[in-house]
Amino acid sequence: MYSNDGFRDLGRHECLRLLATAPIGRIVYTRQALPAVVPVNFGLDADGAVLLRTSTASELARAVDGAVVAFEADAADMDTHSGWSVVVTGQAEVVTDPAEVARLERIGPRSWAPSPEEVFVRIESELVTGRELVGGRTMYGLHLSA
Repeated sequence: MYSNDGFRDLGRHECLRLLATAPIGRIVYTRQALPAVVPVNFGLDADGAVLLRTSTASELARAVDGAVVAFEADAADMDTHSGWSVVVTGQAEVVTDPAEVARLERIGPRSWAPSPEEVFVRIESELVTGRELVGGRTMYGLHLSA
């Protein structure tokens, strides 16, 4: 990225603040040695960890438990050609501690596709990066047109 290419790097605090405003994101993990991307609703824990809730029997829960994954969310304004994108990278774990599960039952996200048996997946926010495009500006100072 050039310093004047229209993008602005976002700090961790700002990334997490923006992430908290997004209704859905995408988890990126490995499935059969290939990248897989799944849209999910989510929540954030107080420490910035991403929280997902999914079926106990889901492929997602099995595939990500103990794996390093990426989680991305974004927002865009098509009229102003602006927006932001945040990526959280870290280890994912299915939460098994009964006290932690009880806590997450109170504060964690509710699944948009509930199932009889669900688990919480916690993604540690080991690396948080983000960037914002303001007003569709490029490194040449031009506004992009539709």
